[in-house]
Amino acid sequence: MSFKKVLVTGANGQLGKCLKELAKDQSNNHYHFIFKSFQELDISDSKKVTTLFQKEQFDCCINCAAYTNVDNAEKEPDEAEKVNVFGVRNLAMACKNSGATLVHISTDFVFDGESNLPYSEMDTTNPLGVYGKTKLEGEKGIAEILESHIIIRTSWLYSEYGSNFMKTMLHLANANDEISIVNDQLGSPTYAADLANVVLQILKEPNPTYGLYHFSNSGITSWFEFAQKIYELSDIKIKTFPISTEEYPTLAKRPKFSALDSTKIKSVFGVHLKPWQESLHTALFQLKKSNN
Repeated sequence: MSFKKVLVTGANGQLGKCLKELAKDQSNNHYHFIFKSFQELDISDSKKVTTLFQKEQFDCCINCAAYTNVDNAEKEPDEAEKVNVFGVRNLAMACKNSGATLVHISTDFVFDGESNLPYSEMDTTNPLGVYGKTKLEGEKGIAEILESHIIIRTSWLYSEYGSNFMKTMLHLANANDEISIVNDQLGSPTYAADLANVVLQILKEPNPTYGLYHFSNSGITSWFEFAQKIYELSDIKIKTFPISTEEYPTLAKRPKFSALDSTKIKSVFGVHLKPWQESLHTALFQLKKSNN
């Protein structure tokens, strides 16, 4: 299989922007990437999706479009469902009708966090909130409609782009002398540029093995320890205090433990898993460079 014409949806999100940056690399110039933001392509509009696929004849679609505001999803379940379920089904159907492969990004929030071991692709899903439920329904829709699909669940995504935990912590440090951070939710921070590299690595496979995969940077940490590392690497002096989830109530319930086991993607595609601390260092450097 050789992907020549590749659609990237959700082009203005973290992963979309990382893919756009990688697309500039000369080694990727045998691909013709077409990037579409939400404004340019609302994937929940089946007519627009169908028309675009008929016109362009894509070989592959990388779906980075999603409703990702975990707390707002509790207030706007229909909006989350529109994008994460119906929008994803639209893409799967368009890929099926045009013979394209779909690479879709999903989430660790499909799990309830009751495990004390990293979740594998075989583990039982049990999402706690609307966001996780709609993402899981999206996964199921793809599997029902389209054989030629690759679903990648990831966790705690951050980058120099958009809104994310790393940038929020840096912003809070500018405005505060001390900060309290949840210390009893554990997971694996994942740098969006590393995920983008994995997606491109999969595109280069002549005969990729379809199915469900997990990918995150290696290592497990808490939000508190993640924040401390952000400040340490940025040489920021600020008092940090660990608090419990109960002390920081949110609309959506979050899994207490959502680390992912990336053994499968590593063995099937030869993916290299960088430690989260190493990738955080890179992300902070890239952010500093873009701000200068």
